[in-house]
Amino acid sequence: MRSSRRGEVDPFIVMDVMEAARKAEEAGRHIIHMEVGQPSTPAPEGARAALAQALEREALGYTVALGLPALRARIARLYKDWYGVDLDPERVIVTSGSSGAFLLAFTALFDTGDRVGIGAPGYPSYRQILKAMDVRPVMIECAAENRLQPVPADLPADLAGLMVASPANPSGTMLDRDAMRALIDACAARGTAFISDEIYHGIEYEKKAVTALEISDDVYVINSFSKYFSMTGWRVGWMVVPPDHVRRIERLAQNMFICASHASQVAALAAMDCDDELQANMDVYRENRRLMLEGLPQAGFSEIAPPDGAFYVYADVSALTDDSRAFAAEILDKAGVAVTPGLDFDPDRGAGTLRFSYARSTADIREGLARLKAFMASR
Repeated sequence: MRSSRRGEVDPFIVMDVMEAARKAEEAGRHIIHMEVGQPSTPAPEGARAALAQALEREALGYTVALGLPALRARIARLYKDWYGVDLDPERVIVTSGSSGAFLLAFTALFDTGDRVGIGAPGYPSYRQILKAMDVRPVMIECAAENRLQPVPADLPADLAGLMVASPANPSGTMLDRDAMRALIDACAARGTAFISDEIYHGIEYEKKAVTALEISDDVYVINSFSKYFSMTGWRVGWMVVPPDHVRRIERLAQNMFICASHASQVAALAAMDCDDELQANMDVYRENRRLMLEGLPQAGFSEIAPPDGAFYVYADVSALTDDSRAFAAEILDKAGVAVTPGLDFDPDRGAGTLRFSYARSTADIREGLARLKAFMASR
């Protein structure tokens, strides 16, 4: 059967690593998972209880395309609580995870052949979704001295859009207010759409992340319940768009998705008030981060940037290998620890980097670090 060139996207390498780890577990091995950015905790108890009650009393059919009004209003209140931003709930669109938000945003903003800047290293699905839509991803090599984040001097002149993430995946670094403002202002001056991926907001360690909405209303902001709210498999997220783009997004959402899962929206609304449980998760991430920043250098992975947020450590391993994919496979085979090759995040420089996730239990992190130390000592 015929196929389109738009379907010729690269694999999401971390998913391949997950599959290799699954096969190893199926064969009876105990694998420590440092490859995937997925909390080991379930959705908050209050979210699960709210859904159980809703299942008893409601049919849970289609919702309106923009999402449950109560959920949109609660998300708007989060911006007041977290950032002091007064946000009109009408600008909030509930989506099928952040992935659904990317599809809607890229469709609303870009035409075939447009060029969209993405910081490298960066989340791989940005470029693959753009490629599948016949939009051209432009990888912007971010420097270590800029904490692996883009700066205005890095930006080509002919970008239709710029995609940033803070905290970033895979580095965990954040843009402060001045750095965020500089990028937004540079994009505004050039007529470049600015999209801020804020999926790791809430998972910060020493200071609060800055939302692009503190600086401008003329931006797209994307977030999700997957990370801080521990709801990866529920596939529910949101985005905030300028007022004059709401109807444009609504038309697209009606036709592309109808709506996000009603059940997931019910759970998400309740999850937003489960502060004690969510902060307990953060206590685990804080301890895991401390262990990683102490244990990785002891194991021999010393070239790392301490993460401001998220739950990743990105390591330069170019002194150890020039093939991060083969190196990750060796670590999985010999140490029983699954890690992600940097090629997922940076096609040009990623052969010399690895990403370590510390989203799992503290016991797993301790065991994983011990295994890595033993592996490196015997190598």
